[in-house]
Amino acid sequence: MALRFLLSLTLLFLGSSFSANVSIGNEINNGSISTYNAVDDLYESLSIPELDKKVFEISLAGYFKLWQNGQLDNPNYLTIVDFSKTSNKERFFLIDLKNKTLVDKSLVAHGRNTGNLKAERFSNIPQSYQSSLGFYTTAETYNGKHGFSLRLDGVEKNFNDKARERAIVIHGADYVSQSFIQTYGRLGRSFGCPSLPEEKSETIINTIKEKSCLFIYNPKEQYLASSKLIKSDLPKDWYSEIFTN
Repeated sequence: MALRFLLSLTLLFLGSSFSANVSIGNEINNGSISTYNAVDDLYESLSIPELDKKVFEISLAGYFKLWQNGQLDNPNYLTIVDFSKTSNKERFFLIDLKNKTLVDKSLVAHGRNTGNLKAERFSNIPQSYQSSLGFYTTAETYNGKHGFSLRLDGVEKNFNDKARERAIVIHGADYVSQSFIQTYGRLGRSFGCPSLPEEKSETIINTIKEKSCLFIYNPKEQYLASSKLIKSDLPKDWYSEIFTN
């Protein structure tokens, strides 16, 4: 009797374990565990509490689509500018995806007609002096009136595809500093460029130049509803597909 009871318990346990393993296996095959765990693990390892996880997820979706389309020659780096934050906060995040590290975080200016302390208005129109949302690929460097600078190519039609025509570039500026914030309560503003502190700009530019991904975010409904890149799905093996080949 006791032997029969123990045998029944053993069969019950084995059956439950098998069902659980099948269930987990199905989820992994569907990508619902491995995809999100890969993003979760990456986000946790970066340890950037100032960067909202949802913004990070959106950034990765567009980044992967650009890589998939052959538009990224420098895929190790993803740069996120979070214009939902005020200009007196660090809102520029340079991430080394391959090594899963935060390379730098920084102050960054928005356009003169985009707002004062907060970034509120965005445009793709020349002479608007506003920032433009969306995904960009970094391009060539040059020396101009703002010194060492980096050209940008917007890849989202009607949102930022006139970036080169508008001379929207990354450059250093003396109005992007803690001293400016202490005097005015906010950063100075550009003509639409994501301007950086002068002491950081050259190193950052040299790191991200030549076809890495830059994403400028703000929760504007028009952009979120229209951008095809942020609606892209990450496959479960997206990370290994990029970095183990």
